[in-house]
Amino acid sequence: MYFLDNDSTTPLFKQLYKQIRERILLGDLPADTKLSSVRDMAIHLSISRNTVDGAYQELLAEGYIYSKSRSGYYVCPLDQEAAPKSLDTKPRAPGPPSESVPRYRYDFHPARLDPASFPIRLWRKFLLECLREAPQKLSQYSDPQGEAELRLALQSYLERSRGVICDPQQLVITAGLQNSIDIIATLLKEQHSTVAVEEPGYPLAGNVFRNHNYRIAAVKVRSDGIALDGLAVTGSSIVYVTPSHQLPLGYVMPVANRLELLEWSETGERFILEDDYDSELRYTGKPIPSLQGLRPDGNIIYLGTFSKVLSPALRISYMVLPQSLLATYRRTFQGYFCPVSQLEQRTLSKFMAHGHWERHIRRVRSTYKKKHDAMLTAIHEHFGSLAQIDGQGAGLHLMLKLHNPICSEAELLSKAQSKGINLFPFTWTCRSGKSATTKLMLGFGGLTHQEIEEGVALLAKICL
Repeated sequence: MYFLDNDSTTPLFKQLYKQIRERILLGDLPADTKLSSVRDMAIHLSISRNTVDGAYQELLAEGYIYSKSRSGYYVCPLDQEAAPKSLDTKPRAPGPPSESVPRYRYDFHPARLDPASFPIRLWRKFLLECLREAPQKLSQYSDPQGEAELRLALQSYLERSRGVICDPQQLVITAGLQNSIDIIATLLKEQHSTVAVEEPGYPLAGNVFRNHNYRIAAVKVRSDGIALDGLAVTGSSIVYVTPSHQLPLGYVMPVANRLELLEWSETGERFILEDDYDSELRYTGKPIPSLQGLRPDGNIIYLGTFSKVLSPALRISYMVLPQSLLATYRRTFQGYFCPVSQLEQRTLSKFMAHGHWERHIRRVRSTYKKKHDAMLTAIHEHFGSLAQIDGQGAGLHLMLKLHNPICSEAELLSKAQSKGINLFPFTWTCRSGKSATTKLMLGFGGLTHQEIEEGVALLAKICL
């Protein structure tokens, strides 16, 4: 017996389909049982033949029943022990989405940007232009390496601003550093097995390489960058570095060490991964030239991103592959598609072509410099000589080394959280998960000047 509710929001054919399906799963309708004909079922339930036929066709498509020519529909044999007892679930009342990320009054996360910094008006303008000018492109895939116009604009910008010497064909548009490292790990895994990373350093690169079964060798970072004597004894043939603004300590690798690192890469088939993640945000002195610009023909893979200055939500990054890897890249990734939205790439291309990218950089650099200086002032005022500042003059965070901490990092983070302060754990950048000294990574990008002053003052009360 089947009961259909004419007042239900569920269509009648769906109600019938579900009830027959339930009886099949429960074994009430054994294998090869003949179902009532469409006509008889329609008469019995006082519904249309189309309704019954719709239910039967759904069951037929999902393999619950089969048909015999001029005979009708029969129940398919099922493994009753493996079959679920029921698929009839009652819909749950929708509730508010859970808050996955807690909110803080003072968020010192080192990667947060100023919420007002994104050029919404211009972005909307160029996005709509792209839709109007070439709507047919929405039915096409992007170039596997990224839109040609964007790569051409990037090549010109990198040469002017970072001294990167490359052809547009060497540029690959990627969806963030993780995607870039994933591609590189795939390209190099046949000839390489060990990767050296900075200690402390950004752990993502090492994690991605580890997931490709590489051995990870951590090399200590000094005030002049990665310890080259330590690198030499690791047996690594790949090294991941942040030479222009070491993450997290903020050190700059001097030219003498850069040349020595380049010499290391030229001995055998060794590769340098140069992550220039926030090169635009330098507040004192001249921009630091890229490693790649010193050896354009060397085995250097240059990595850059739009996440630190424009928006991390766009997921647009890029890498410059050396000429020696282009053939391998195209052979390995033939048939792959660019992971970044074509529409976003074209919008960014227009944004750059009209000169807005470099104007945007100047604007946000001024904004973040003021916040950087406000952070320095607040730290000097509230911590005084009880803490040492490292990594100033660039980026979106400062390093604060506490001379006489009153508690461990874990306890300090917990106390801060209870006061509405979010701190990013420095030990996350250490592969051992431990640090000999207590250090704080204080990001200022997402805070107002008032929040910087209030947050640092409150933090000083917790730490001292």
